[in-house]
Amino acid sequence: MLHVLQVILDAIALGSLYALVALAIGLVFGVMKLINFAQGDYITLGAYSLVVPSASITPPLLFGALPVPAMIFSVVITCVILALATERIAFRPLRNSSPATLLVASFAVSYFIQHVTMLVQTGRPKSVGIGSQLANAVEIAGLRMPGVQILTMGVTLALLIGLVLFLKKTPLGVQMRAAAENFEMARLLGIRADKVIALAFVISGGLAAAVSMLLVVQTGTLDLRMGLMPVVIAFFATVIGGIGSLSGAALGGFLVGFVSVLLQTYLPADLRPSRDAFVFGLVILTLLVRPQGLIVTSAAKERV
Repeated sequence: MLHVLQVILDAIALGSLYALVALAIGLVFGVMKLINFAQGDYITLGAYSLVVPSASITPPLLFGALPVPAMIFSVVITCVILALATERIAFRPLRNSSPATLLVASFAVSYFIQHVTMLVQTGRPKSVGIGSQLANAVEIAGLRMPGVQILTMGVTLALLIGLVLFLKKTPLGVQMRAAAENFEMARLLGIRADKVIALAFVISGGLAAAVSMLLVVQTGTLDLRMGLMPVVIAFFATVIGGIGSLSGAALGGFLVGFVSVLLQTYLPADLRPSRDAFVFGLVILTLLVRPQGLIVTSAAKERV
């Protein structure tokens, strides 16, 4: 029984990370019908904002001598500014273009950010020592919970609650919900498209900052593609949950986390390296059985 509970706990921790990325993707898609694959590069560049671009500094931490809030501020401001800049420079001029054009633009933005980062930081992974004490496990009723898992679940819970309260209790949040439900009607009723879309990118940048810090703490390394797989898997999660639905995105993230951990735990040892293939098979099965996803909203319809 303890083993099953331990697996569930690990699945919740992994699903929390995917849920945060899926929420960012779903939020931008809801108001702009854009699958923003540059979200992974927001995560990467946010992590690299902690690093001095010099191989002569060891450890390569720019803010290592400052309090944790200063490091968090650095990552958040980097991700938010980057998200706003890409929206204003790359996506706003193409807002009335076809979904295929927007998708190509998101890939172009992603490659541009990757290569600029490579030019400044080089392509070699870097080791950083942030939150190493969180690797220690806390044992509660026989369950071992590493501090990083507790942190991940706590951050996810706080951000989910904050996002729900914002969307339901504030005027801007209500406008975002209206835009996600029917963007054209919201514009006809006087909601400013530029403000709502920019706000969606600000929130996606904030979520990217949270994921960025959590990944740095978990892995202790920086890599140019550290945000790629979380975004790809989170995209699958939004497809499973119902693309355009924020609740579906969060649900899909947790489901993918559960499936990944269960497969890693119970698959035969020789099949575990192929775990992701089984996860992707789940996406294909979902598209065949329920192509609209688990939670359906009108956000999946074209509105930009």
